[in-house]
Amino acid sequence: MSDQQILALCNQYQALLLCEAPVLHIAIAPNPPAEFFEALRFICDKPVNIEYWPAEQLEKTRHSRISAGTDEQPERSASVVQLLHETLYKAIQLRASDIHFEPVEHGYQIRFRVDGVLQLQPLLPVHLAAPLTARLKVLGNLDIAERRLPQDGQMEISVEQHMCSFRIATLPVYHGEKVVLRLMTQTTQTFELSDLGMSPDDCAKFQHSLTNPQGMILVTGPTGSGKTITLYSALKILNQVSTNLCSVEDPIEIPMRGLNQTQINTKAGLNFQSVLRALLRQDPDIIMVGEIRDGDTAEIAIKAAQTGHLVLSTLHTNSTAETVVRLEQMGVERWMLASALNMVVAQRLVRKLCPHCKQRHPDDISLPTKLWAGALPHWQAVGCERCYGGFYGRSALFEILLVDFTLQSAIIKGMAAHDLEILAQQHGMMTLFESGCLAVEQGLTTLEELYRVLGVPHG
Repeated sequence: MSDQQILALCNQYQALLLCEAPVLHIAIAPNPPAEFFEALRFICDKPVNIEYWPAEQLEKTRHSRISAGTDEQPERSASVVQLLHETLYKAIQLRASDIHFEPVEHGYQIRFRVDGVLQLQPLLPVHLAAPLTARLKVLGNLDIAERRLPQDGQMEISVEQHMCSFRIATLPVYHGEKVVLRLMTQTTQTFELSDLGMSPDDCAKFQHSLTNPQGMILVTGPTGSGKTITLYSALKILNQVSTNLCSVEDPIEIPMRGLNQTQINTKAGLNFQSVLRALLRQDPDIIMVGEIRDGDTAEIAIKAAQTGHLVLSTLHTNSTAETVVRLEQMGVERWMLASALNMVVAQRLVRKLCPHCKQRHPDDISLPTKLWAGALPHWQAVGCERCYGGFYGRSALFEILLVDFTLQSAIIKGMAAHDLEILAQQHGMMTLFESGCLAVEQGLTTLEELYRVLGVPHG
């Protein structure tokens, strides 16, 4: 009988080797497959005592051994801890926003989302899936025995002597459990509007809107379009000792001094509506609502904007004009919207060309005059050792709808989103696509990247 064979068998069936002499003691979950006993009889020539433990007890014992360095395979445990550490460090070095751990048919796949695009890493052996998933669950204080239901939480881990915060979410998939880590925004962020990619003209409009004592400013766009950073950049400008700033968030992504931040806790009955009502009794000057998700939240926020408060929030819509329609669909009356809305900002993030390797194709690109007057340079993302696929970092594209008297009247009259957009353009609004074309003209990104993020416009 080989000790390595016993250990390999235990690992294969998620069992624990408790003792080897004089009797072999093994702990395993109830109702193990018959193949386990057949293999054990084949390789074992000494008495065996089998103990049936709950799955949770097995996992906790296994990972307490890992933490204490007393696992039955110290080199395997150490390799899992080291592998996770190296993976997290590499992800941070590559500026990844998310890390995907995915069990596939013949291995364990890791992908990093860098500048908004998933990048595949070298495939790992399939036997590392279970210990890596369990290790992540332990760090995230999740139920390590629960594999049938999705779970989510938060974790803090030291990577190269720096504490890093992650959101963790698990999901049962065909070959096991997938785990996604979201790297929380680091506090080193500058929160300067110009750093986001906002033009001087847009900066001036946005900052002027922040001087209003009341009303609502909405930042819209899909998940991962940088809305939170834009909101915090606004809050940095507004953050004064003489002002009471309050926020309700789910979760609190960026702790900020001078801002009274409250985190949603749905299990305790603490939702956006209940916190908003409580905040209105806290003598606030400025309220930031992490996201407007339903009609009740929208109505409370808009009433707050009408009664002497400046309200900042986010919404998932594709353009500034669509925001009016979305809020109307939530049950908010148009006249309330017209009186409360000061500004709507739509934004997207595009990858920036690497300045070291980008190349300009000799032939420029011509678009229909309706979309963009004049030819655009044909940039190519080449790729070098300094970047990832020819791109490095991201910049935001903005579409800013300033709600003036003309727009207010149009909203009250029930004008459709398309007509509102045309009216806003007549009053000087630059659309997201036009903002993107300007970025291409300036050599910041490519037209292909613009199509990837915004789609191909009709025209």
